[in-house]
Amino acid sequence: MTIADVLSPVVVGIDAGHLAVSEAERWIHDLVAALGRRTVTFACTHLVGRPHPHVATSLLVEAGAVRELTLVTAGVDHEGPGAVLAARSAAARSAGRAVVFAGVEGLTGLVTVADLLASSAIDQVSVLGGSEPADGQIIDTRDFVRPVWRSGRLTLVTQPAAGGRLVPFECPSPTPCCAEH
Repeated sequence: MTIADVLSPVVVGIDAGHLAVSEAERWIHDLVAALGRRTVTFACTHLVGRPHPHVATSLLVEAGAVRELTLVTAGVDHEGPGAVLAARSAAARSAGRAVVFAGVEGLTGLVTVADLLASSAIDQVSVLGGSEPADGQIIDTRDFVRPVWRSGRLTLVTQPAAGGRLVPFECPSPTPCCAEH
């Protein structure tokens, strides 16, 4: 074992049985506040279908904080199918919706695609329909940016908006019929 093995981040899956994405997000933010933002590098939500539809979470934490994380999350599932699914997806960077990631705090208001990519952990921006925007294209973040893992890349999916701008596909206040899909 090397010092890098001890200090490298650890992916942890947690299934607290949240029935709504918004509920899971609030829980993530409370957990990050309890552990400290520097301790949690990434936090994602993952939709789980079995044994019933619900939301699990994955966290990328400093190896030294795993014990504290386990104490703070005592009583929630770290080993069941939802937790395992979340951890595996996050480790493979194949699925998950990022709530906490490097640079998220600065993604407010209007930003260019180039600035968003340079100042955050987001690897790419896509526009619905498959096109890629120009570096100078303006994104109105609406102060709500939730990129997703796709084929190893953290991707912000956007859609065209008024004035030639883009907005994140996921909006901060979805209509009730689509709120928790």
